[in-house]
Amino acid sequence: MKFFLDTAKVDEIRKAVEWGIVDGVTTNPTHIADTGRPFLEVVREICSIVDGPISVEVISTEAEGMVREARDLASIHPNIVVKIPLIEEGIKAIKKLSRMGIRTNATLNFSPAQALLAAKVGATYVSPFVGRLDAVGHIGMELVRQIKRIYDNYGFKTQIIVSAVRHP
Repeated sequence: MKFFLDTAKVDEIRKAVEWGIVDGVTTNPTHIADTGRPFLEVVREICSIVDGPISVEVISTEAEGMVREARDLASIHPNIVVKIPLIEEGIKAIKKLSRMGIRTNATLNFSPAQALLAAKVGATYVSPFVGRLDAVGHIGMELVRQIKRIYDNYGFKTQIIVSAVRHP
């Protein structure tokens, strides 16, 4: 198991790295905006602290815009993984980015079918939102079990990052 922090708060990241518990970081434009600092400045600082995958999310909702943003983000540091929403345009973008050798994290995953599509087009990671599913009466970890079963059955290399965890 690996432990990823979901934040853009550099002080929290630095402390967790000092403890030796951080394998990577996931963040998004809202987290970064909440710091009150310039976007790229925050991303670069996180990259200077964390020796592992750092997922940074695009804001575009069209495939071509996502690809442009992803190329820019990936050029910042070799540890960058680009978070792409699991929407139709996101699936198109992940396929293109995979062919370009840019690592992706398919985010906003709420179903096994979405996770299957993400793996099929070459996503490096998929992030099922278990806490959000739990909040609406589903069992979020059941989704994770289903995704793992699918990936194991078909030999997909896509890794699962369980996200939006609200309780152990």
